[in-house]
Amino acid sequence: MKTIKTYKWPILIFLTIGLAYTAVMVRLPYYVEVPGMAEDIRQVLRVDDKEDKADGSYQFVTVGVEQATFAHLVYAWLTPFTDIYSAEEMTGGSTHQEFNRINQFYMETSQNVAKYQGLTTAGKEISMDYLGVYVLSVTKDSTFKGVLNIADTVTGVDDKTFKSSAELIDYVASHKIGDKVKVNYEEDGQKKSATGKIIKLENGKNGIGIGLVDRTEVKSSIPIEFSTQGIGGPSAGLMFSLAIYTQIADPNLRAGRDIAGTGTIAQDGKVGDIGGIDKKVVSAAQSGAEIFFVPNNPVTKEQKKADPKARSNYDVAVETAKKIKTKMKIVPVKTLQEAIDYLKKNQATS
Repeated sequence: MKTIKTYKWPILIFLTIGLAYTAVMVRLPYYVEVPGMAEDIRQVLRVDDKEDKADGSYQFVTVGVEQATFAHLVYAWLTPFTDIYSAEEMTGGSTHQEFNRINQFYMETSQNVAKYQGLTTAGKEISMDYLGVYVLSVTKDSTFKGVLNIADTVTGVDDKTFKSSAELIDYVASHKIGDKVKVNYEEDGQKKSATGKIIKLENGKNGIGIGLVDRTEVKSSIPIEFSTQGIGGPSAGLMFSLAIYTQIADPNLRAGRDIAGTGTIAQDGKVGDIGGIDKKVVSAAQSGAEIFFVPNNPVTKEQKKADPKARSNYDVAVETAKKIKTKMKIVPVKTLQEAIDYLKKNQATS
């Protein structure tokens, strides 16, 4: 009995340390989403090589996403405005690395469209250069599976370059099934090439088996530089556009106000819905923002059919603001111009 008592406490301590390590360090097939940060856009954006010294701020807000440990799950269960998602729900079946690359692609795309919107709304001339196509997916039967990765840029085929994705698709489709083609592409800034074969696609056409979207670059005489390393996703598009427009066309538009917001931006100026809206309202309120711009797009019948509990970004934002009892004004917008018009109209009263 004496020997058992002698080793009882060391064993318990060892087990406790092991359980604590497991709870904190071992990653599970779940992700936890929490309120992130609200950051002054001037920290990540520089327009026309000039410093924006006007009073007030434009803030973009983020959601914190992390692959969960058991400790994260416990925290999420006990904390408001914190959600748990399965790996499949969060990444759509992508690997952790692919998920990060997708979010980086969305951030780069939102910055490019924000340049387009900010400059054109300010009345500046721009050009839009076609650089190739982003790879969004690779089919299982593609001979480029394992070679091309999500967010790679296909710049040409058989050393030929194209002026649009339509031209590239037509060229590939003109080949016969089994024909060899060389794909020219960029991966993490490095130029590469790989050879594969033409296959029959699900739509009946011939191709190489990739999902794609145009990669373009806005060029202007006004230099615009972003530094958003480590930040992904498309939801800062509206606020980036607003910041660019303000600095070029109307430096006094903020009128000393701290203004936060979220929403994707399209080439026609429309503001798109985003995820994690409740968490972004919390982040903006904690930062002291006076105004919060939120997408104002009604839930469609199709969305309601797929999810009867679906609600608009605006409805969720208003509900969240009431829950946390913030005085921050929730302002619904459908376009960049609506956000600009609101700030002009309410300069004296905000």
